[in-house]
Amino acid sequence: MARTRKQEQDEDTPSVGNAAEEERDYSVRAVERVCLILNLLQETVDGITLNEVAQTTGLPKSSAFRYLWTLENHRYVERDEAQGLFRLGLGFVGMQSRHLEILRERARPSLEALRDEFGETANLGLLDGDHIIYIEIVESRRGVRLAASRGDRDPLHSTALGKAIAAHLPEDRVRHLLERTGTPPRTANTITSADDFLDELTKVRRLGYAVDNGENEIDGRCVAAPLLGTHLPAAISVSGPASRFTMQDVKKVAKTLIEVAAGIATNPLAVEPVQTDT
Repeated sequence: MARTRKQEQDEDTPSVGNAAEEERDYSVRAVERVCLILNLLQETVDGITLNEVAQTTGLPKSSAFRYLWTLENHRYVERDEAQGLFRLGLGFVGMQSRHLEILRERARPSLEALRDEFGETANLGLLDGDHIIYIEIVESRRGVRLAASRGDRDPLHSTALGKAIAAHLPEDRVRHLLERTGTPPRTANTITSADDFLDELTKVRRLGYAVDNGENEIDGRCVAAPLLGTHLPAAISVSGPASRFTMQDVKKVAKTLIEVAAGIATNPLAVEPVQTDT
């Protein structure tokens, strides 16, 4: 006898009345494996290899790769092909992912204008997990220049972008991020103490901009301003070789950066708050 749709739904629906009599396991094995992989990635700082994922989860390498490949396609995982590492991706920006794309599009003309005015590389960065990721880069046209690549990641504690963003995060969150990553010295100028870093953030809030004075790369200098009001932990910066981009230049660039950042944040066509149904 053919079953009605109602009968099929009833069979698929857990019985609340029997819950006290029998504890049922409604978990899905594939979902559990995905959760295990994501938890594993969340606990890493620099990323994890395919072999490590397979060993920790007990999956064959071929199966582990398929899971990672699927997650990568949905931007929940990103792959560093050069180092053979997998990390959490920008898919976890969630409902704000669309706003991230809008922010990138709206910031691009401003970054180009900064590059043309000062002759140095202009960047848009975002806090992704416990590192800074470069979302958009407009490289200097000069033969010798300081420039990351789009998608590159840098530490929070040694970059101007990281400082500009961290200055507007709760202190307990900043300490938690630093506990996860540590404060390893990138150069002799790197701040390597959480307390010293928090003192630096006080200065950043007072000035309205942050400076990386040879702290991430010994021959580099960078100044950044936060994009407040965009509902994303983001900042823009200008970076160049320290031999050419002097501290006197930093002050002039910082003034313009603050104005540009305010313009991006208040642009009515830029990023608007996420609307949710109540």
